[in-house]
Amino acid sequence: MAYPEPLEALIAAFEQFPGIGRRSAERLAFHALRDPKARTLAPALERAVRETQRCSICANVAERNPCPICADERREKTRLCVVEEPRHVETIERAGTWRGVYHVLLGAFQPAEGTEERHLGLPRLIERVQREGVREVVLATDPDAEGEATAALVLERLEALGKKELVVSRLARGLPSGSGIEYLHKGILEDAFAHRRELRTHREGS
Repeated sequence: MAYPEPLEALIAAFEQFPGIGRRSAERLAFHALRDPKARTLAPALERAVRETQRCSICANVAERNPCPICADERREKTRLCVVEEPRHVETIERAGTWRGVYHVLLGAFQPAEGTEERHLGLPRLIERVQREGVREVVLATDPDAEGEATAALVLERLEALGKKELVVSRLARGLPSGSGIEYLHKGILEDAFAHRRELRTHREGS
């Protein structure tokens, strides 16, 4: 016997989320029907969509454009930290380890999963590095296979600029392999930023 059409529509909606299969979607749908508190999800989702936007500079999620970080004149605008997702900005900001600005790629380089270079907005990053006189780019992608592939791709595109004054670095290997940036505590992030390794730099006369 098939579920009622409205319930099927709810299950199908949950299935659209990453990592949620049919059975997980069914459990979530029945939980939403059973628990009155779950009914706050729809208005909260509608409000988040209505009242947030992407920063036109860094692509982070914020209530206004530009976001508070990009608008903060106290931040070091020539130092740019490249992350995969907005949640990584939040994690690094909570740790208080970085006083530069950010650039959010909105994903990782995973061709097998359908995320290709064109989905990451790299032209915007390259344009920003050139326009804003960025002197250091820190690659703070996750220390997993996808994060490493993303970092290598960004490095390759930055190399092509041929900017002698640009230093590209990667967070130190103290990061647990296979972990995600958002799961790391303050001490690990402090060490990772303090001991970040230079991947490439052009020096005068080189």
